[in-house]
Amino acid sequence: MTTIVLALIAGAVVGLALGGLGGGGSMLTVPALIYLLGFSAKQATTASLIIVTITSLTGLLAHARAGRVRWRTALPFTLAGLPFAALAGLASSAVPGAVLTAAFALLAGFAAWRMIARRRGPAGPGAPAGIGRTAASGAGLGLVTGFLGVGGGFLAVPALVSVLALPMTEAIGTSLLVITANSTAALIPRLGSAASIDWAVVGPFTAAAVLGAWDGKRLADKLSGVALQRIFAVALLVVAALMLVSVLA
Repeated sequence: MTTIVLALIAGAVVGLALGGLGGGGSMLTVPALIYLLGFSAKQATTASLIIVTITSLTGLLAHARAGRVRWRTALPFTLAGLPFAALAGLASSAVPGAVLTAAFALLAGFAAWRMIARRRGPAGPGAPAGIGRTAASGAGLGLVTGFLGVGGGFLAVPALVSVLALPMTEAIGTSLLVITANSTAALIPRLGSAASIDWAVVGPFTAAAVLGAWDGKRLADKLSGVALQRIFAVALLVVAALMLVSVLA
């Protein structure tokens, strides 16, 4: 199977996850770039941010057209994460590739566990949290995005439900706003390394992910969000295990 075909398949899967779940697709982007397409860990995290930024923006527009994005409510949460995403993106360039891979594998395993353990999705929305908790949650998400090159949607969705008291459908759409903003901020310090990226691979990957994001939104309209999360979580758990094995071997 050619590299371009692999990039198209991987991109479509990532787009489906981002569009359908409001996040999680970026957790597959990095391992796909490393193990299927031959990128180094640092190249993969930078390329992942490019792919996730463009794809999340596409999914955001789809959900916004359906009225599922709470722009003003999410603004403080989003702004709090931007400086931390940029700083973490800058700091990650000094971290060895094996450490980034191991950290990513552990985070992927944690994300999978959260999805599998969540029997009925996150608890329903209560009262919105204060500005301090909102800022802290947004900052933490920015750090994860910047350091590991992931959008952090698997953390953003439950945070938006519990911290900002958004209903699940709006949390999924609004998470794409947070992911797009954080990924853009994290990408800026890495632009200098973008020249080493194989754009002949990243281009088709991104195009397939964009198309998949539109289909993912339609899929979310038809299927149970819990069912989608379970399927994705099992795949993510396998990926995390394989990444840890490769680092420890």
